[in-house]
Amino acid sequence: MNLGKVVGTVVSTRKESVLDGIRFLLVRLVDADGRDTSSFVVSADAMGAGVGEMVLTAAGSSARQTSMTQNRPVDNVIMAIVDTWEVGGETKYTK
Repeated sequence: MNLGKVVGTVVSTRKESVLDGIRFLLVRLVDADGRDTSSFVVSADAMGAGVGEMVLTAAGSSARQTSMTQNRPVDNVIMAIVDTWEVGGETKYTK
């Protein structure tokens, strides 16, 4: 699992029909302190996240474990919208 911030949307008018109805978002991964990294992923949005929100993503076969993505060819999914996280007893992020 990874922490990230939704920074944009990905639109595809032509795609496999099994992907119809899935919204794709561009997520910039962040470190444990909430600082941007140089890594981005395209994630299927199973939670209704929006641009600017911090999210928790799952990758690989775990990405196909949500009710929305089960048995679909996705490799990354937003499975939670983050409210808060702390590291070593120090709050690093609060929504």
